[in-house]
This record gives sequence, structure tokens and C-alpha cells, in this order.
Amino acid sequence: MRRLVMWDIDYTLLRGGGVASRAWKAAFTEVTGVAWRDEPIFGGRTDLDICGGVFAAHGVTDCTPERFFARYVELVGTSRHEFAEQGALMPGVREVLSHLGGRPDIVQTLVTGNVPEVAAMKVSAFGLSGAFDAEVGGYGTDDSVRATLVRRSLERAQAKYGEPFHPVVIGDTVNDVTAALANDAVAIAVATGATPAADLIAAGAHAVLPNLSDLEATVKALEIRV
Repeated sequence: MRRLVMWDIDYTLLRGGGVASRAWKAAFTEVTGVAWRDEPIFGGRTDLDICGGVFAAHGVTDCTPERFFARYVELVGTSRHEFAEQGALMPGVREVLSHLGGRPDIVQTLVTGNVPEVAAMKVSAFGLSGAFDAEVGGYGTDDSVRATLVRRSLERAQAKYGEPFHPVVIGDTVNDVTAALANDAVAIAVATGATPAADLIAAGAHAVLPNLSDLEATVKALEIRV
């Protein structure tokens, strides 16, 4: 049985230099007419979840997520060149993706809290688009609950390829770990974001890596079965 490797984006594959968060705030004020005042926690959450929380915190009741996301995507698009200028790939990412891309027993995709269009712009900025079958990914518009994104991705992959997969989730937050565990997936955590390794271990990750620079250790983690 092949493995479906589901990659988180932010602080797992790359850091975007604040481009998306600036566009988020600008779009919110432009679309709602309400001044931005509350900073949400973005890490590990879906854009749909964040949107609902931000609207509630600012007392916005007359704007739909779809309307907001449309403008948000437009604003990210105008500044997409800044991802590579102000952001960076996390250590070892290009080497790991290249290695896994040469293995017929692995399909790589994205399971991210980002909306699909922004996810595509982030990975494209670093020349990574070809590494992923984005069509079978899970995205921040699928559901507010991150575990559902993992399930949707697995369902899409099974429908497209006509075969079952061993699911593997790679991310940097407790939410990535718990979403993997909720779907009986292997949970590989990288301590490259704001979450300490100890918290990732406590959340139940099957493997915790300091980063992806050790290709052998990363590949070994992928061999875990649950």
C-alpha cells in the first residue's frame, strides 16, 4: 500500500514573511469597513476557523467568508513575489521533497489551513508546485476542523487513484498532530514553528524532528506504521 504524505505549509515547508497575514488584515478592513484590532492565533488553524473567530471578535455579522476570501486571494496575488523575497524554505525541504518525489510508493500533497489559491501561491513562489498532487489536498475552505482536512485529502486521493493509502501527516503544530491521530495517520512533527518539541511529543506525535535537514531520519520516520 502506498503512502499519502500530507504536508502542512507554514513553518513546516516554508515561512512566508508575513505576506499572507498582511493581506488578511488589509482585506478584512477593506471588505468589512471595520478597523483591525484583535490578533488571532493563525498557527495550525484553518482559514475558515480563523475567519469565523475574527468576524466574531470584531462584531462583524454582515460579511460571508466567501466574500472575504475572494478579496484576500486578490491581495495575496498582488504581493505574491514577496513570499520568496521576505520568506524562506525551512531547512532540508527541497532535498526531502526531491527524494520522495522519486519514489513510486509515495504520493505527496498539501493539507493546510490556507485557502487553495494562497497555498498554491506559497509553494509556487519557491518552485515547489511540481512536488505535490494539489488536486487531492485538504484546504482551509474545506472545514473549520483541521482533522476533516486530513480526511478529505485521503478520500480525494483514494477516489483519484482508485486505491487505499497509508496516510502520513507532517506539520509543526499540535493541531497537525491531533488531526493526524484522529484519522489513524502517522503524525510526524517538526519543531520548526512556535510549538516546542516537548509539546509535540505530549500531543502524541509518532516522531518529532528538529527540522527536515536529516534526510535519513525523515525517511525513517515515514516508515512508521500505526
